[in-house]
Amino acid sequence: MSNFSASSLSSKDAPPNFLNLDRIRHELVQMEDTIVFALIERAGFAQNLCIYSEQHENFEGLPFNGSFLDYLMAEMEAVHAKVRRYTSPDEYPFSKDLPEPILPPLTFPRLLYPNDINLNATLKKIYIEKVIPSLCKDGDDKNYGSATTKDIEALQILSRRIHFGKFVAEAKFQDLKLQAEYIRLIKAKDRDGIEALLTNRAVEERLLKRLRLKASIYGQEIDETITGSDMAKAMDESSWRSQSDLTLVDGDEGKKKVKKIDPDLVVRIYEQFVIPLTKEVEVEYLLGRLEHYPSFVPSV
Repeated sequence: MSNFSASSLSSKDAPPNFLNLDRIRHELVQMEDTIVFALIERAGFAQNLCIYSEQHENFEGLPFNGSFLDYLMAEMEAVHAKVRRYTSPDEYPFSKDLPEPILPPLTFPRLLYPNDINLNATLKKIYIEKVIPSLCKDGDDKNYGSATTKDIEALQILSRRIHFGKFVAEAKFQDLKLQAEYIRLIKAKDRDGIEALLTNRAVEERLLKRLRLKASIYGQEIDETITGSDMAKAMDESSWRSQSDLTLVDGDEGKKKVKKIDPDLVVRIYEQFVIPLTKEVEVEYLLGRLEHYPSFVPSV
């Protein structure tokens, strides 16, 4: 769940300048680990495409309409809603009509202007149609409950990461050296111009390189036969690009060990889906920013 908490972000104890970009990037880097592990765990099961189909015959007679993924997502999010998960400003549910929290409310600092930007429907469609076929082996292994649970974990952390773009957008809007240019572009409804001003290519390149490193290391079977030279090879970008068979050669015994995930696939998921969706959130957020300017000032 969210790292927003009463101790770290209540109105009384909020740290100064939470919208500092370095703080935000630290949160995004931490999410990378969770996302890589979530993808690795889902890759351990077959595609099991029936869990994404509405009223599939495999679930005939069960007490729900729609897909098994939607059913289990709604059930899990209902529980999470009761313990305030979706009152946090960085959490966005996939389901509708969730119950009210049973715990008393927390007071968070007002970091974002009121908005209803939620790209979860788009994210879920991309995940099912693009990510799963590339991530998981073909077929049906009957592990519907386990596979769907891993889907939900992956979708929830991906959603949090993508919608964190709102904080990035607000932080960049608050940069007085660039604010006038953002205002000009927003007034002109220049989506491409806003996206270009938001984009930092150097940061994106470092992100993708770091992701490939994490996926290469986390995706190995680590045991007593792994040597220091093996780990060094895993961190060598040239070796990743040459290993199209998704195997790691053990230097001592010459054995091949199957990787749990292709590092380049993780990079592609970020490059083709996560980063573009995050930018879409950022642009949409900024396009509505002037409706609350100068009246809204973040409480940082």
